[in-house]
Amino acid sequence: MARRLGTIMVDMGYLDEDGLMRVLEDQKRSGSELMGKVAVRLGLVKEDQVLKALGEQLGMKVMRLADTTIPAEMTELVTENMATTFKVVPISQHKKDKSVTVAMAEPQNPSTLGDLRTFLGVEVKGAIASESDVAAAIERLYAGHHESISDVVRQIEQDKGLQKMAGRNESTIDLEAIEEMAEAAPVRKLLNMVLLLAIKDKASDIHFEPFEEEYKMRYRVDGILYELVPPPRHLAPAISSRIKVMSNLDIAERRLPQDGKIQLALGGNNVDIRVSTLPTMFGESVVLRILDRSVVQLDLKKLGMPEDTLARWLDVIHKPNGIILVTGPTSSGKTTTLYATLNDLNKIEDKIITTEEPVEYEIEGLIQVPINPEIGVTFGACLRAILRQDPDKILVGETRDLETAEISIQASLTGHVVFTTLHTNDAPSAVTRLRDMGLPTFLITATIEAVLAQRLVRKLCVNCKTEFMPGPEVIMELGLTQEQAASQKWFYGKGCERCNNTGYKGRMGIYELIVMNDVLRDMIVAEVSLDEFREACRKYGMRTLRESGLQAIGDGRTSVEEILRETMTEV
Repeated sequence: MARRLGTIMVDMGYLDEDGLMRVLEDQKRSGSELMGKVAVRLGLVKEDQVLKALGEQLGMKVMRLADTTIPAEMTELVTENMATTFKVVPISQHKKDKSVTVAMAEPQNPSTLGDLRTFLGVEVKGAIASESDVAAAIERLYAGHHESISDVVRQIEQDKGLQKMAGRNESTIDLEAIEEMAEAAPVRKLLNMVLLLAIKDKASDIHFEPFEEEYKMRYRVDGILYELVPPPRHLAPAISSRIKVMSNLDIAERRLPQDGKIQLALGGNNVDIRVSTLPTMFGESVVLRILDRSVVQLDLKKLGMPEDTLARWLDVIHKPNGIILVTGPTSSGKTTTLYATLNDLNKIEDKIITTEEPVEYEIEGLIQVPINPEIGVTFGACLRAILRQDPDKILVGETRDLETAEISIQASLTGHVVFTTLHTNDAPSAVTRLRDMGLPTFLITATIEAVLAQRLVRKLCVNCKTEFMPGPEVIMELGLTQEQAASQKWFYGKGCERCNNTGYKGRMGIYELIVMNDVLRDMIVAEVSLDEFREACRKYGMRTLRESGLQAIGDGRTSVEEILRETMTEV
């Protein structure tokens, strides 16, 4: 086990015991600040002394980059984007084993060398340098070397080794040639740039799509797909193989779909990348889903719920039993709302068990069970086992069939709170959906406590949002009169550097919440029409998705276009 940095500094004579105690007490108060930085801030040691102690602790050489000559070709290997993301400077590459040595500003981060190994495909060794030294060296080294994806695509087009693959049928390329292409420096560089750019721009997915004449790269930011500069078509097998190498998939298997995972830790944030490959007519389509914990807000107060809706939601989730449904189409933020809810309920006195397909975010304190239908681990089978684990609250990823719905009902009748999701267009339709599954009406009324329907809309960029008055066609489409439209404010996003000229930055939810009462339960038993039930829900406090959207527009948080796009089906 490595010796503690404070002990090493005392042994080296840089600190005395009293000084060490002062540093540790100050560090405790300041929270996450590193011990060495605290010691420097308090004026007890110099920065170079901390670096020497770190070198002793980690078994790394301490370097002064201002005195180090760095070969220009190192910038080809480690791009500027990679250097700034990981706070490293490439120093040299070993001629025989191709291992790379980098100077690190954050040598205590244990995942940096592993992540660089994933990106570069070679062994990476570390040395230590100060933060200011690394920043200055990056500035010096990459001056005039600012590369874009377009530059790398041009390099690839001129690469003689890769040009040999152009015009060859994908099915005739042998495994050895594909391995060689996947390890080619330009291919690695392109993929690294796309990955780091997508994570920096907070993209949720990256798509690599082969077509007959071209190969497309797109990424999704705030729910909208944007196209990147397309690489040459003949690079398709090389890119899919490189991704497979990074995610430990079988590069020889190109006929079957495969699923894998890449794990990174950028700037202290854990980023999980789910990899999915799919054989198509023209090669393998690859989609990377980026699960960046720093992007997802698992805080109910930050999801965009109006205060009155949030107050009613907080009230209902603390009930001792019953079923609470969250509904909406795919990618409407249902899982995030449920995670934020469970995060709020995550107390030492409650046992919470979730069953999901897949487990998207790991939360300390929750027992999370991944579904695997191939071996019989279905929602129904898991739920039966969960009930024998003495839970207080249960999350069922999705209610797809009668079996899961029935076990959820049994769980709620025996004193558990069950959270689950359904695919319906709005909150009132959830009751009809459960009835269509085959659940008896009396069981629905006995167990359902609340239904929350939701959609995700893009938030206007706070830097460039501008007030305006919509035209009569838009007002009519929203179902408003001219007087109603004039009584509220309207905004749109002009577009600026901060939001990549889109006018939007981030997303928020719009919500429709039904909290059950005796009148609504009686209406469900009487099997009234959906329209009648919807009207009654509005009478008892439900704000429809469209109304919730209009409120968000008036608050200056989103645009008319977003609300019309996400609430088109509403009357």
